This record gives sequence, structure tokens and C-alpha cells, in this order.
Amino acid sequence: MPDQGCSRPATRTSHIAESGRSAYYQVMRPDVSPIGRKRNPIIEEARRRQIIDAAIEAVASVGVMHASLARIAQTAGISKSVISYHFNGRNDLLEQVVSQIYTDSWAFLEPRLAAEPTAAGKLRAYLDGNIAYMRGHRSRLLAVSAIVLDLRTEDGTPRFSPHGDDSVVELLAGIVRAGRRAGEFRDADPRVVAVTVNQAVVGILGAWVADPALDLAAAAIELGTLFDHALKR
Repeated sequence: MPDQGCSRPATRTSHIAESGRSAYYQVMRPDVSPIGRKRNPIIEEARRRQIIDAAIEAVASVGVMHASLARIAQTAGISKSVISYHFNGRNDLLEQVVSQIYTDSWAFLEPRLAAEPTAAGKLRAYLDGNIAYMRGHRSRLLAVSAIVLDLRTEDGTPRFSPHGDDSVVELLAGIVRAGRRAGEFRDADPRVVAVTVNQAVVGILGAWVADPALDLAAAAIELGTLFDHALKR
């Protein structure tokens, strides 16, 4: 499964504030609409968010291949021409879906990391925050997983790496290095730990996709306990 957690580190990430914004692919557009009226940025942004939310629901429901612009427009209760006014086609819209999910999830995660004074606390906040966000936004998890896995460019190559954003791994490695310097953690390899933590989150979320009855809150506690014991001196 692709990297589907909500992390987007402060380098970014992501999946830290810049990481949450690293996936943006904004298209520059004029301030005047085609019919000559001054554009209202507040209304424009609200409409874009409406379309992105509809795309999330469509992809989560029928997958990338069947989430056509017509299907997304129907979900949003608008015409296809409205989508075309705000996005340069379906791929642009789906890229913006990924960007928005990463940005929103990072906004959820970042203050939780910042509130923890210790490396151990930050690591647990990362685990708890990622899982808590996706537990409350299952459609977003389904959508971002499907888009990262299935979206293709015009020549058929994957639009996103299935291995996710390396800034997530770097964020986690930075936490591990800080814990080593502070004497909280043993001399573990920061990158190995970071990759393992990241994949643990991906694995638990993937298990929840397959089995919605899985207790994610209990899983987050168990992961935190595992890494506490694995890293303590």
C-alpha cells in the first residue's frame, strides 16, 4: 500500500509545515472570469473545496478509474463545466485531492507534535495523530490510497511514488536523532526506525481498510508501546 498516513513533516510533511504543503500543484489563473466579472477568492476557494470533497467521495466510492468528471460533478451537484473552470482536467483535480488531504492532515498533526517536549512524546504523537486523523476521515484514506496507487500520467507512468514522500521518513529520523542526543533513545539507526514507524502506520491503516471493525485506537496504543520498548535505553 502507498504511504497513506496523514504525515507531512515540518521539513515538509509531511505526511513539518512545509511537508504538508509540498504536494501543491496550483494553477495560476486570472483575477477576472471569462465573462468579465471580478473573481471573489473566498467564493472561489469554497467552490474548489466543494469539488475536491466531491472527488474524494467519488474516488472512495467507485475508485479512480470510474471517478469521471461527470460522476464527480453529480456528487457535487454541479455541472462538469464548473469543474473545468476550476481545474485543468481530471488529473489536475485528483492531484489537488492528494495535496489537500496531505495539507489538512498535516494541519491536524503539526500542533500535536509541537506540544510534545520529548522525542518519545513526539513519536507517540505521530503515531496517534496519523491514526486518529484517518479514523475520522475514512473516505479520505480510501481516496488518497487509490489515487496514489492508480493515477497515471499521459504516458502511463504512475503519477505518485507508491513509497510516499521521503520527507516523512526524514521527519521521523529527526525525532529519533533528537531522542538519541537527549539520552531518551538507544543508539538505533534513525532511518531504519523512521521507515519502520512509517510502514507500521501504513500497515495498520491498510488493515483497517480491509477490516473496518479493527479497533484503531487500540492499535495506536499498541504501536506506541512497541516503539517505546524498542527504543528506550
